[in-house]
Amino acid sequence: MKKQRGEQLRKSPLKSDRKPKAAKAAEKKTSGKTVKKAETPGIRKQYLKSRPACKVTFRLPKEAAPDARKVSIVGDFNNWDKGAAVMKRLKSGDFTITLELETGREYCYRYLIDATMWENDWCADRYRPNPFGCDDSVIVL
Repeated sequence: MKKQRGEQLRKSPLKSDRKPKAAKAAEKKTSGKTVKKAETPGIRKQYLKSRPACKVTFRLPKEAAPDARKVSIVGDFNNWDKGAAVMKRLKSGDFTITLELETGREYCYRYLIDATMWENDWCADRYRPNPFGCDDSVIVL
């Protein structure tokens, strides 16, 4: 293709200007602006190859505890100790924590919001009735 007088050849972007495919997939366009896709609340499991364990990231959405100052995850894995696993509050208002748990087991757990209110995980693998007349969340590893 010949270049016409006054016409410039189109340059391809420099490598430093290109985005990896994963980064492109994690973005979506809305009204001409590029916005990073938000992480979804729920449970993420990463099984370890080196030993029978799984890194589990629990995420409680801000909608479940909009005015919460402190959220803990309490369950079989920490002997139901209310202060053993305090979650980190993200800028989005969600709360998150990553725990390493032994595989081949099921664990009952619940979220404790501001040391007064119990909440189940909306993304639990299943639910199990407890002796207090409500259900516990269950994660299967």
